[in-house]
Amino acid sequence: MQFIARPVLLAFMVLLVALFPARAQSVEELVNQLPEGGFSDRSAIIAQLAATGDTRLVPVLEALGAGELNVVAETGQVVFVRPAGGNVAITDALTGEDAGEVASGAVERIRVNNSVRRAVRTAIGQLTLLSPNANVRLSAARAMFQAADPDNLPLLDEAIAAEENASVLPVMQQAWAIAILRTDASPADYAEAVDIIAARGDRHALGILNAALANAPDEVRPTIESGISAIQSHLRLLDVGQNVWYGISLGSVLLLAAIGLAITFGVMGVINMAHGEMVMIGAYTTFMVQNIIRASAPELFDLSLAFALPAAFLVTALIGIGIERGVIRWLYGRPLETLLATWGLSLIIQQAVRSIFGASNREVGNPSWMSGAFDFYGILITWNRFWIVLFALAVFATLLFVLKRTSLGLQMRAVTQNRRMASSMGIRTPWVDAMTFGLGSGIAGLAGVALSQIDNVSPNLGQGYIIDSFMVVVFGGVGNLWGTLVGAMTLGIVNKFLEPYTGAVLAKIAVLVVVILFIQKRPRGLFALKGRAVEA
Repeated sequence: MQFIARPVLLAFMVLLVALFPARAQSVEELVNQLPEGGFSDRSAIIAQLAATGDTRLVPVLEALGAGELNVVAETGQVVFVRPAGGNVAITDALTGEDAGEVASGAVERIRVNNSVRRAVRTAIGQLTLLSPNANVRLSAARAMFQAADPDNLPLLDEAIAAEENASVLPVMQQAWAIAILRTDASPADYAEAVDIIAARGDRHALGILNAALANAPDEVRPTIESGISAIQSHLRLLDVGQNVWYGISLGSVLLLAAIGLAITFGVMGVINMAHGEMVMIGAYTTFMVQNIIRASAPELFDLSLAFALPAAFLVTALIGIGIERGVIRWLYGRPLETLLATWGLSLIIQQAVRSIFGASNREVGNPSWMSGAFDFYGILITWNRFWIVLFALAVFATLLFVLKRTSLGLQMRAVTQNRRMASSMGIRTPWVDAMTFGLGSGIAGLAGVALSQIDNVSPNLGQGYIIDSFMVVVFGGVGNLWGTLVGAMTLGIVNKFLEPYTGAVLAKIAVLVVVILFIQKRPRGLFALKGRAVEA
């Protein structure tokens, strides 16, 4: 009877297993099994962990491969440890939860060998390099590029063959290439790897190929040298492009600082030495607006410049009109006295600002959309400079529209070309002078808003730009906006190309000498105004 019952019982158990499969082990259970068994058992568990696709396992496996994963002997919990006085603080390896403190002898390191480390590398690659998430794959490829481990080549080959994302694939190929350069690969693989690294084209790639050249076999050295030469040529082009961008950036700043001076000088013939102080007042207006927003509505800080721009324009325009009505109009036709009067005004304004705000620099913050930088084909461009360039061009276009399409602009151009004739035709030249001076000062205030994002806001802010502004106006052609644009960009780019060879101070001196020699040849600048009064 027992002989018959045993086979029946065995068949019943097999049927139960078939009908009710064994419960799949959870990630937590698999992690806690890592300390059990030998090295081969550990490798098998690692493979099961990789199959789960749980990216929380990446730091656990990294610690295991580095020999820094521990187990609490009493409970079997897998933990990270850190010193805590005479004890060690333990943290659950998977959840990151604090598990208190235990004696240092209560935990043991989980032992690994080379086969376990290889299993760890493969698992990390499966969890990251073969992840369904493109961002995770990209991060894994970058990590492998930094590691440059030849042991990762089989996994990289598999990942490259399966990769379809155009952003991830080049990084994987670069990781493969740098790993190949550290092996005894065939000349064909070496040549392919050198081409991939050379296509990267940056200084890091140059360092990689220089390091590879030091230990490369003779038959592949010409290939590497060719790649190095290609990168060096590319870097020279990037340096030119970077200097052009720096020059455009400086030129946009000069344009903002000079464009108001150009119309003031062109219409009124006034050498306004207080123009730089209008720039400074615009910057301090930005500082005040930001302080008000920080105190009352900090959530609107990213919009602070939208409030600062009209405020700076109105404040400086009104001050400019006041200066013209109170001082300048009594000194027309006396350029030396006008120069001295406006210079005295600049000193008074500077001292007034020092008395109100103090002599130290004031903090003006960058909105989030003006912070940081981005890479444009190898040229580093900061967001604040990028927006200032666009802002300068927008101010230029707006002012051009005012001069060409408005009544005020028509009257300003008439006064510029022939003041007496304009007056005889009924144009109120004193009113045009006041509006022109106010407009020029208001634009200087806008320049101050922009400069507050890239320069120190202090009472001396405007003094750093006044001489350069006059150079731009005279070089481009007095009263000509297009001449001001071309002059600002030309002087900015030339200055930035000279700086690496002569230094910042000598570069400015050299530019000044060139402008003086140019004015000797063309006294009216690049684009001279035309008109009977001008020609006389």
